Amino acid sequence: MADVITTSRADPGIAVVTVHSPPVNALPAQGWFDLADAVTAAGRDPECHVVVLRAEGRGFNAGVDIKEIQNDAGYAALIGANRGCAAAFAAVYECAVPVVAAVHGFCLGGGIGLVGNADVIVAADDATFGLPEVDRGALGAATHLARLVPQHMMRTLYYTASTVDAHQLHHHGSVHRVVPRGQLDDAAMELARTIGEKDTRVIRAAKEAINGIDPQPVHRSYRFEQGFTFELNLSGVSDSARQEFLDHGDNPADGDDHRGQ
Repeated sequence: MADVITTSRADPGIAVVTVHSPPVNALPAQGWFDLADAVTAAGRDPECHVVVLRAEGRGFNAGVDIKEIQNDAGYAALIGANRGCAAAFAAVYECAVPVVAAVHGFCLGGGIGLVGNADVIVAADDATFGLPEVDRGALGAATHLARLVPQHMMRTLYYTASTVDAHQLHHHGSVHRVVPRGQLDDAAMELARTIGEKDTRVIRAAKEAINGIDPQPVHRSYRFEQGFTFELNLSGVSDSARQEFLDHGDNPADGDDHRGQ
């Protein structure tokens, strides 16, 4: 997908993966696979010491492209979106080097999967985080939301499709730093440089070791959640919920483009 996922080198040793899929960074299935490939490739490069995952536009990520799913007469788009998200989330988690997520604006649905699996989160003071899945007739990424907030808050946010802001996540320790929007890229790069200056052989080993002691089997638990999404789709619940959203729902940015989950 031309110009949707790009990789650049702002500094030696730091790969910057940028998502830019206007208007709200809601990715179609292929976009998620492309994002997975970009993050994986960056980590495999021996010259890369750390990855910064960021986005252009009005928000970090609005999830999957609901229009793509709704316009598909079968289930290929749904399967592609779910597999693509699983691949992107796994790529961030399994990246051979630490991934720093730089989040601004809205971070919804699949965006939670990305930041929940990142190693460090730096956020702008306008950032909000949430899962609107239940309002779209779907499930997923509770696995990743549970890595950002305590258990009962995760359940409340999930059932109500509510959001929390960056300052709340900073209070819980899941967001490392909150800065004004104009300082976000600089803050993410500052942290990335600190990590990048370490011996990459040690940091790569540390990443693998930390994943190895993680109490949450993130890949398996996310796929378990998705089983219920497919069940809801087969029963027709999801289709009607998505269509209602497309007809009357509001967009995470300004309400004029009905995409994202």
